Amino acid sequence: MSMLTPPGMGGKKYRITGDRHPRMRRPRHRRRIALTIVAAVCVLGLAGWGTLQLIDVFGGTAGKAQAAESKEKCGDGRPDEGRKPARPAAGPPLPEPATMTVNVLNATQRSGLAKRTADALKKRGFMIGKVGNAPAAYDKKVTTSGLLLGPKAAADGQLKVLGTQLTGARQQTDDRKDTAVDLIIGDAFKDLTTAKDAEKSLARLKHPAPPPPAPEKC
Repeated sequence: MSMLTPPGMGGKKYRITGDRHPRMRRPRHRRRIALTIVAAVCVLGLAGWGTLQLIDVFGGTAGKAQAAESKEKCGDGRPDEGRKPARPAAGPPLPEPATMTVNVLNATQRSGLAKRTADALKKRGFMIGKVGNAPAAYDKKVTTSGLLLGPKAAADGQLKVLGTQLTGARQQTDDRKDTAVDLIIGDAFKDLTTAKDAEKSLARLKHPAPPPPAPEKC
């Protein structure tokens, strides 16, 4: 029989008899470390899984809901069948050619242009006033196809209607008292706009196309 102190027995002495030996125990602090590590891994795993769920809920479902709501408010780019485009504000009615008196004056060195142009305008329904040479203030000084001259009240009516008959003509107003308008033929004049094109221009002038609806701000 002998007295031994095996390692890990806390310094205690045990008596060994026969062929039996005292049971050896592992240090308890190692067991605690292992349990702590396992617990930490589990916590981190649960935290990561929860984070992914939150991202899916608020980033996916909520994002889709917000996109759908925005799509309903702002539209998806397709025309709304139930919404009609706004019509432009109606202005004063344009005068008919038959109610307009046009003076045809020639400011070029080419003879016969005033008479020929006046006859063509008469066939298109305009009333013809004076036909002849342009006054000195405009004679040989109009470089465009023509100058349409009238009172200030004619700026948005008579001059626009007459402008459909001569492409490239410049419009100008003066202080005249009567309502007649002048078509002063310039150096670049070749001929009046064709009757067909003039009719189309006059129709667009009377019935302008509505502007596209403005997109909603989102």
